Amino acid sequence: MRWWSLANFVSNAGTWMQLTVQNLLVLQITGSAAATGLSMSVQAAPALFMSLLGGAAVDRWPRKLTAGVSQALLGAVAFVTALLVAFDRLDMTALMILAAVTGIVATVDGPACALLGNDLVPAEDVPSAIGVGALVHNAGRLAGAALAGVTVGALGTASAYAANGLSFLFVAAVIPFLRPAPGAVGATGAIGRGEGAARLATAPARDRAQDMTVRQGLVFFARRPRLLALAGITGVSAVFGRNYQLTLAVLVTGPLAGGAGSFGTVSTVLAVGGILGAVLGARLSRPSVRLVGLLAAAGGLLQVVAGLSPSLAVLLVMVLPMAVVESVSDTAGTAVLQTDPPAHLRGRVLGVWSSIGTVWSLGGPPALGLLMEWAGARGALVAGGFLIAGTIGAGLLRRGRRTPAPVPLRAEGDLPEREALGTAA
Repeated sequence: MRWWSLANFVSNAGTWMQLTVQNLLVLQITGSAAATGLSMSVQAAPALFMSLLGGAAVDRWPRKLTAGVSQALLGAVAFVTALLVAFDRLDMTALMILAAVTGIVATVDGPACALLGNDLVPAEDVPSAIGVGALVHNAGRLAGAALAGVTVGALGTASAYAANGLSFLFVAAVIPFLRPAPGAVGATGAIGRGEGAARLATAPARDRAQDMTVRQGLVFFARRPRLLALAGITGVSAVFGRNYQLTLAVLVTGPLAGGAGSFGTVSTVLAVGGILGAVLGARLSRPSVRLVGLLAAAGGLLQVVAGLSPSLAVLLVMVLPMAVVESVSDTAGTAVLQTDPPAHLRGRVLGVWSSIGTVWSLGGPPALGLLMEWAGARGALVAGGFLIAGTIGAGLLRRGRRTPAPVPLRAEGDLPEREALGTAA
């Protein structure tokens, strides 16, 4: 797990180095903001249409091999991009092709790496492992953004892509040496053979084929109330509360009369809060959908206060707990998502989740932009926060009313003889 965490830190740092310069590169090549948005959509589109197939592949294929090959392919794409940039051969067509290939590979790589990390710890420590992963992600984000400016300034834009390619190869080199922890799901052999293979090895061929279909993942997700509730909580939070790079940027540069430096400070505080939240989330022993909902509602109320901030100093004070609560909520939600399904279905459930999340990521910013056009930055933050807290609160109240009341116990003298003896025993 220590080696896996180190590899993921290096990989996240490389990814954020690339992301830091990627949009600027597209603008430099095309001179069009629309083209920049199009490149991002092309990379995200495969997750909308192919994540179910990617999740099914993760359930069917050997986990370590799947993650290693996908990491190597992503590294190859990064190296190709670096060469094209270095020799000034990257045009819009090549850019879109590389973005599409990256998105396709990511539909397999995401669930494969997530579940591979879970196999490295005992089952009871999976929530903690997910928290460690969130901590590594945020630390890599800070390191990558800081290194990007230095590296690009000294070696050029192509160096960011080359560094990202090397980070992928480092992960691919570590994967063959990983072993499942005692008590982990992978200890039964699934880490080397693919989830579900051990459980279905003795089943008839027809049953194995039917049990590993994409439809099985969809049916399980659709019939699982707690996963549907988790999707609803995460969806309303993602659309109206998580796009802080948009809402807080407009608030800082508009009503609070700050500049790019001020928003950079806000972004840094958000990242620090994410790290603190990941540390706290790693200590969760029994994450639940209810906990995710309560944290998301609290984050919505904090967002309301942030939207009413009279100064940048007050906003910075509010941003830190917002980021902490969001990070803990994300960690708890991820733990529920990755541990609730049966082992042989987890790849496909993550595929369903990725498709749903892509809808949120594509539809959220435009919806929030329209709200900001109508109500302004402060109004969007306040209205969005109340909408999040109100929706989740209504859902929790409704669930509480539907919970069956406990059956009252009869007096001991009224119990039949057999029941009385059983109670006494």
